[in-house]
Order: sequence, then C-alpha cells, then structure tokens
Amino acid sequence: MWLLRLLGVLTVLTVAGGVAAFLLTRNPKYLHFSWRLFRYAVVVALSIFALLILERVAVIPF
Repeated sequence: MWLLRLLGVLTVLTVAGGVAAFLLTRNPKYLHFSWRLFRYAVVVALSIFALLILERVAVIPF
C-alpha cells in the first residue's frame, strides 16, 4: 500500500511540475504531458479501487 501512496505523490508532483513548466515556458507540450499523465493516473486509480471493492463484495468460499 505504501508503494501506491508513493506513486500517487510522485504523480501529483509530476503533473504539478508539468503545469509549472507550461506556465514558465508557454510550451503546450508540457500541458499535454500533464493532462495525459493525469488521465492515465485516474484510470489506474479507478481500476485499483474497483478491485478493492470487488475484493470486499465478492466473498469466495473456500
């Protein structure tokens, strides 16, 4: 779980860095990179949350 938190913090820092680079240089490639990384991060986060919910709901008897 600590690995997911670390990846989340690094993702937030990278997105913020890309937005800051865009504001400093006005080069749109930094903004596109940040937006793409944000979208992928949301998809991965929702997938992980769905798996956690599925794990709680689907009780598999042994």
